[in-house]
Amino acid sequence: MLVLGGGAREHAIVQALRRSRRSPELLCAPGNAGIAAEATVLQLDARDVDAVVAAARQHAVSLVVVGPEAPLVAGVADALGEAGIPCFGPSAAAARLEGSKAFCKEVMTTARVPTAGYQVVTEPSAGLAAIEDYPAVVKADGLAAGKGVLIVEDEGQARQALDALLVEHRFGTQQVVVEEYLEGPELSLLALCDGHTAIPLASAQDYKRIGDGDRGLNTGGMGSYSPVPAVGAERARDMCRAIHQPVLDEMARRGTPFHGVLYAGLMMTAGGPRLLEFNVRFGDPETQAILPRLEDDLLELMQAAIEPGGLSGAGPLPWTPDSAVTVVLASRGYPESSSSGDVITGLEQIPPDIHVTHAATARNPQGEPVTAGGRVLSVTALAPEVGAARAAAYAAADMIQFEGKQLRRDIAEGVTG
Repeated sequence: MLVLGGGAREHAIVQALRRSRRSPELLCAPGNAGIAAEATVLQLDARDVDAVVAAARQHAVSLVVVGPEAPLVAGVADALGEAGIPCFGPSAAAARLEGSKAFCKEVMTTARVPTAGYQVVTEPSAGLAAIEDYPAVVKADGLAAGKGVLIVEDEGQARQALDALLVEHRFGTQQVVVEEYLEGPELSLLALCDGHTAIPLASAQDYKRIGDGDRGLNTGGMGSYSPVPAVGAERARDMCRAIHQPVLDEMARRGTPFHGVLYAGLMMTAGGPRLLEFNVRFGDPETQAILPRLEDDLLELMQAAIEPGGLSGAGPLPWTPDSAVTVVLASRGYPESSSSGDVITGLEQIPPDIHVTHAATARNPQGEPVTAGGRVLSVTALAPEVGAARAAAYAAADMIQFEGKQLRRDIAEGVTG
């Protein structure tokens, strides 16, 4: 099997696949210092579709698992399919659910999924006219690594955001979605999809802002926990039927069936769940909290999902009753910049029941692990109670040191269950 990507999400996927009863031989591209200890790392760009196909052929890969969104939007699943190589991940046409927020909102509306009111605009003046009340949300239309969603509190901030996206074309966007601001706790609900059937994974909550109390800039995610106490297995199934299934049906109706993981980012408003956006892959850092709790064989589930109707007979997935809490450690300057080459110490002290997944890590000429980008490591602990899992995760996180280390101290704070 070949896993594409080099972050903590992909490391968590590799760890889950290693637990499969089928004992697959695992390759990962481009991987990182931690993944290299558990899989054979290939030095290639996961976004280079031709290189991915060539590597899959060379190594006689029987299944490719795509972690990040960019290769999916670039059409890696399509190219692998044409080469006769199975791929867990949607086609480029189906990946537009994440590749274009405007497209995603149009599909939501057609499928009658509850979402925030919105307008798609191409000029800053039209964006200002579209905002009826502040705060409001301005979203880059294309991929932005989790940093293209801007909450604007007043007209001055709105002008700045719209100019950055539509005049300076930050993230390469040509249009933006101006959206109603919704209030409430956020929820991540991922589902495995076979083109026709959606099976929910365990619920999770993500913490996007860099600072405690949800202050500061948006990031790719600074921590998560699973499950969310108010969203158990039965409610997750109900929400999946109301949110994921209508969109799955609509995509199939359009001739672009969705295979893979469909990740719903939801706002739990006073009026009920409303869909903020879809992602077309496993979430990061939610995956680091979800997959260690899964008591089923991830490899077999992935293989079922790539077959039409392959999940139709699957019942509710089995989960450990333990809660999981994940804390992300980031480098100095993140999310505006990042630091590389800082030596990481303390990894050898981590207890064996703690899941440490590497993201932006490498090894220096001396063989020491070093930072290699923004989000460096994820630390996940499981325990019967959220509070105990939280305490264990932070205790382990504090054992790890590197210059400029950043982490939030409020992941799962106040959560009971």
